[in-house]
Order: sequence, then structure tokens, then C-alpha cells
Amino acid sequence: MRPVSSFLLLFFLSVLFFACGVSRKAVKEDIVVKTPRAEREFRAAWIATVANINWPSKPGLSTEQQKQEAIALLDFLQKNNFNAAILQVRPQCDALYKSDLEPWSYYLTGQQGKAPEPYYDPLEFWVEEAHQRGIELHVWLNPYRAHHKDGKEITDQSIVKRRPELVVYLKEGYWWLDPSQQGTQDHSTNVVMDLVNRYDIDGVHFDDYFYPYPSYNLGADFPDSASWAAYKASGGKLSRGDWRRNSVNVFIERLYREIKAAKPHVKFGLSPFGMWRPGYPESIAGFDQYDQLYADAKLWLNKGWIDYFTPQLYWPINRISASFPVLLGWWRDENLKKRHLWPGISVGRDTSAKNVTEILSQIMIDRGMLPESKGVVHWSISSLTNNPNMVKGIVSGPYQKQALVPASPWLDKTAPASPMVKTTPEGDQIKLEWTDADETDVFRRVVYYKYGNSWNYVILNRASRSYLLNRTWGEGKERTVLTHVAVTTVDRSGNESTFKTINIQ
Repeated sequence: MRPVSSFLLLFFLSVLFFACGVSRKAVKEDIVVKTPRAEREFRAAWIATVANINWPSKPGLSTEQQKQEAIALLDFLQKNNFNAAILQVRPQCDALYKSDLEPWSYYLTGQQGKAPEPYYDPLEFWVEEAHQRGIELHVWLNPYRAHHKDGKEITDQSIVKRRPELVVYLKEGYWWLDPSQQGTQDHSTNVVMDLVNRYDIDGVHFDDYFYPYPSYNLGADFPDSASWAAYKASGGKLSRGDWRRNSVNVFIERLYREIKAAKPHVKFGLSPFGMWRPGYPESIAGFDQYDQLYADAKLWLNKGWIDYFTPQLYWPINRISASFPVLLGWWRDENLKKRHLWPGISVGRDTSAKNVTEILSQIMIDRGMLPESKGVVHWSISSLTNNPNMVKGIVSGPYQKQALVPASPWLDKTAPASPMVKTTPEGDQIKLEWTDADETDVFRRVVYYKYGNSWNYVILNRASRSYLLNRTWGEGKERTVLTHVAVTTVDRSGNESTFKTINIQ
């Protein structure tokens, strides 16, 4: 009996020790959870200009009308707690900004090559207005589309006429740059770097159009026989498919390196077709971008040639052959360099409760599967502005509080200095004022405040210098008193300064 008793005593002591350890750990984790920090989530919407899908509403609007429409969209994003806009600025080797490399867009003024009247630079306007609202502005480009079938007249300023050796005609009415041509890679790289160097943008973004979809050439193969023959004559050994994929791969890697060399904080994002290949994972069936668009999107993610990856997962949760969570889980496992994985979701035009539930569920699934860097990109902004049921569901649900864009530690790990904060009583309010040691390292600010036992926060733009808080909150028995405040600074890479609490009482 004695050995058994000793064993039982040791067993119960170990259980007690373990339980105490868990209890202490639980208390510690509870404290960490309650530490006031703003939510982190990428909340973006695409704003398409091709065929005037989202902005401007039609070609040839006046400058003032274009500005009013832009402000309405940005106000909508700010009001509904979004923090990023992805604006298409190069739909077809043209420009919705001042460019010496490509002509003004038909979709802007109704005539390719014609500047807005009275003159303004739309991209400068968008960047400034977005930043005033604390919204990141990412420029979205189509790297290879030379002319859209709905792009009206091909003028003498078009690359189709200026560089005919770089373009091919597709039977549905498109003109396309030949990705294998060195001239194509150089020109598109120059266009991107011109934007990066001249504008205060936050990101560069490509969508799913690399080699064109087969329907663009009515099912016929991409007409690059001359380039292929030249490659073979030079001693090239790759298969035609591998040669095409390599052309895109070289371009993507080059762009990433050049953007980082010029402005490391400018994020490079790619939004490929949502499936890599049928059978990856096993239940997935559908279009093969690897073999049809010659886009090896898995490689780009594996190699970390991007800062954020936005596969277009435009399918519902319960579609077995193309399930949103199944595909998201597969891409997550391919994210070897731990870049941001912010899937694209299709809001659609369906205003039903069922569709609202679907989109809310996708946002929550993303949060659960990618807790370290949450976020989605909504296709498109018009599907939100024209769907009040959807917006109400999103804002009363997952977007009810503001959020900071997740940090990008591979770009910059150094947090900005904490601001110097002064508090001044003003009647029934407390005025917070702050200054920064280095204004160039400021992108956003967060004001934290505590009433009673509850912390909350508000996120402000970089131009803010003060904020007023009431001394009390609520009425009657619910009335609480302001006890603590803090102000932090957030830089362009999402790093937040040290939290320094000020006791108001």
C-alpha cells in the first residue's frame, strides 16, 4: 500500500502544480489581451476605371464632377471603417495621371491623350484626399493590356502605334503586349517606377491579367510565334509554356526588387486568379491559370516577391469544387515567407440576407484562419455603395471599429518615437495635443482613452494635432469618468510607437 500512496500523493501534487501554472498563465494572458491596442485588419476595395466600372462614372466628366465622385467614394470608405483603396490608374497602357510615358486615358476625358480641363492630376488628388482620411492608396495597373476592346479609338499616342513590335492583336478586339519581349518588360517596369518615384502612393497592385484569358483570342493560342521562333533560334531550351511563365516570373521579381530599392515602404501586391491549378488541393476543379495565363502565382508567393497576396477567391464557402476556405487554407500553406495574405472576395449585386451572411462569414473565416494578418479586398466598391444591406451588415458586424493596416516587419521593424503629449482641461472636456520628434515617420495616430474600466480608441490621420475627450461618458448609473489617455504614432509600414499612459485623475 505504501508505494501506491506515494504514487497518488505525487500525482495529486503534480496536478495541483500544473493547475497553478495554468492559472498563472491564464491571468498573464488575460492581462495581455486587455492591453489597449487598435485592431489590425486590411480593409480595402477595388476601384476600377476600365470601361468606367467604378470611377469616373463616364468619360468626359468635368474636373469638378470627377473630384466630387472621387470624394464620395473615399468618404464612403472612411465612414465605413475601411483603410485602403486600390485605384486602377493604368487600364490599357494609358494613364489616369500625368505621364510622359503613356497617354491620358479615354476613360477619364473621353479622348485618349486629352488632359482634364481645367487641368489637374487625378492621382495627386486621390492620394492627398485618401491620406487626409487615413486611407492607404494603392495604384492598380494592368501590366500587359495595350488596348481594351471598349477603349474606342487607337490614337497615334497609343503604344499600339508607337511600339508595334511589342504588341499583338487578339481576335476579340484587344491588343496585348508580348510578355516575352524585353521591350515590354522595360516599358512596364518604367511605368511602375515612374509612379513609385513621383507619387506618395502606398502600394502597387496587379490583378489576374498576365497572358490573356483564352476567350480574348477566341480560343486560339497567344500569337507570339515570332518571339518564340527568335527564342528557339538563340538556343533556348525551355518548353513554350515554361518560356512564357519565365517571362512573367522575371518581370515580377525585377519589379519587386526595383520598388524596394526606390521606396521600401511601398507595398507590392498581386491579385491572381484564385486557383493555382485544378487538384491543388484535391477537391478543387476549374480554370488552370498556370497553363492558360502562364502565371505561376504559387512561385511568386513561395519566393516572397510580393508584400501582399490577394488571390481572387470569388466563390462561396460551400462550393465543393471551389470553396473559399479550402482555397484560402491552401494558399496559406504556400505562404512560405509569411507575407500578407489578404484574399479578394466578390461582394456581388445580391442584396439578400443570404449573400450578406456569406460575405460576413468569409470575413470571419479569414480572421480565424489568418489571425496574424487579417484582411480582405472587396470586389468592387460599387457592389458596396449600391448594396446598403451589405454595408449595414459589415459595419454593424466585423467593421464596427476602426482598424490599422497590419504591419510589414520585413520592410521595417523600427517603431516611430512616441509623441510628446500634453493634456489641458477645457470645461467639461480634456484637450489632448501632441508633437513628434520626426514628422516624416508619421502616417497615422491612435488616441486611446479609458472610461471606468473600459479602454477604447480612435484612429486619426497624420495631419491631426489634437483631440477633445469628454470628462464623462454615459448617463445615470451608466455614467463613467475619463481616467487615462494615451497617444501613439504609426509609420508607413504599420509600426506603432510605445504606449505611454497619462493618468487624468
